[in-house]
Amino acid sequence: MTAGTVLFLIDALIVALSWPLALHVFHYSARPLDVAGFALLDLLFLYALGFYRRDIVADTERANRRAPLSIALSVAAAMILSALLGETSGMRVAILALFCFTGSALLARFSFPLVRRNALFRPHLLVIGAGKRAFDLLWVLKSQGRHLQYDVTFVHQDQFGPIDTRLLDDPANHVVTISDNILDIAQRVFADEIVVAPDERRGMTLDSLISCRTAGYPVWQYMSFLEKEAGRIDIKRLDVDWVLYSEGFAVGPLGRGLKRLADILVSLVILTLSLVLLLPAMAAVWLEDRGPIFYAQNRVTLGGREFRILKLRTMRTDSEKTGATWAAAGDARVTRVGRFLRRSRIDELPQLINVLKGDMSLVGPRPERPEFIEDLAVQLPLYRERHAVRSGLTGWAQINYPYGASLDDARSKLSYDLYYVKKSGFFFDLLIIMQTLRVLIWPGVGGVR
Repeated sequence: MTAGTVLFLIDALIVALSWPLALHVFHYSARPLDVAGFALLDLLFLYALGFYRRDIVADTERANRRAPLSIALSVAAAMILSALLGETSGMRVAILALFCFTGSALLARFSFPLVRRNALFRPHLLVIGAGKRAFDLLWVLKSQGRHLQYDVTFVHQDQFGPIDTRLLDDPANHVVTISDNILDIAQRVFADEIVVAPDERRGMTLDSLISCRTAGYPVWQYMSFLEKEAGRIDIKRLDVDWVLYSEGFAVGPLGRGLKRLADILVSLVILTLSLVLLLPAMAAVWLEDRGPIFYAQNRVTLGGREFRILKLRTMRTDSEKTGATWAAAGDARVTRVGRFLRRSRIDELPQLINVLKGDMSLVGPRPERPEFIEDLAVQLPLYRERHAVRSGLTGWAQINYPYGASLDDARSKLSYDLYYVKKSGFFFDLLIIMQTLRVLIWPGVGGVR
C-alpha cells in the first residue's frame, strides 16, 4: 500500500471510532447525517486538499499547520448539507466536530511514523540491473515515488554493463551478483515486484524472468514502473517504442460524451455562481488604468487547432510591445489588481465561456501559445501529443508541478500532460477537480503525488 493509502486508513479508523464516541459522551442526538455526513466530508476534504500526497505525508509539521483549515471547511460543508436536507445541525455539533476531527488528524499523523517503520508497509523491489538506469530509478522512487520508504535489491550480471558506484556508496543499497537464477533471489528477499532496468539489455536472457512471471511475480518494464510510481511519463528517459506499444492513449465515445456533458453542466453552474466575484473584478480591472477588461490571446487546443482564450486582463496594456514573452513568477508587467486576480484564480473565470464553446475542457493540459509550441515541439519529444485532448482549465500538470516558465519546466509539465493523455477518463478528471481545491487554497504549491 502507498504511504497515502496507509495514512487514509488510519484517519478513517480513528474518525470512525472517535466521532460516534464524542457524540455519545456529550449526549448529542446521533442522527445518521451527524455521524456519517460529518465524518465523510472530513475525509473528503483531507483528500481534496492534498493531505495524502507524498510530500504532505512526509512533512508532519506542514500537515499539522494545514489541518485546521481543511477540517473547518469540511464542517462548514456538512452544516450546509444538513441545512439543505432540512436537518440543521446545531452549532454545538459543529464545534464538537472541529475539536474531534482536529484531534483525530493530529493523532493519525503522530501514529503514522510508528506504522511506517514496519516493513509490512514498505514495498520490496527487485531491480534487474545496477547501472546508471538503476540509480536513476532509485532517485525517482526516493524523490517522487508513491511510498516514503522502499526495500530495494539490485541484481547485477556482467553483461548488463558496469555497476554505478553511487549505488555502492550507500550501504543501504543491496547489490547482488548472480549468474542466472533470478527467481531464487526474488523468493529470498520477499520481492513484491520485479523491475527490468539494465543499462545493456542485449545480453540479458529472459528464461529466468519468465520463471518469475509464471511464479506470480509482477515484472515491470522500466518506463512502465516509473509511470506507475511517479504519476508521470519520464521524458528524459523515454523510449519512444514504449509509447507505441504501451496501453492507454484511447478514450471511447461514451467517455468523450460524459466529459463534454460534465464540461457544459459544471461550467454553467460555476459561471452563474461566480458572477458575484466576476463583476466586481471586471470593475476593478477597468478602474485601475481604464484599459480593456478582457484579454484575448491565441492558444492551441485539441488537434492543434488555434482558438482565442478569454481572461481578465492582469498585465499592463503594453506588456508585449516587444513580442511574445514567457510569463514569469513575480512578473513586473502584472498590475496590482492583476496580482490579486492571479493569486485567487479569478482571472481564469472567463475561460468557462471557452469551455462552453468547446474550445477547452474543465480538465486537460494548459493551452499554450502557438509561438511557443513551435519551439517546444522541436526541443521536446512528443510535445504535440498533448493536443490529443482538449486543453483544460485545470489538469494533472497544474496540480502536480509549481509555476514555471523555462524549457526544463516545460519538459516536466509535459511529463504530467502525457500521463494525463494516456490515462484520461471521467474518474481521473473527477480526481483532478477535487485536487484543484488544494491549488486554489495554497497557490503555487506543486510537487509529487
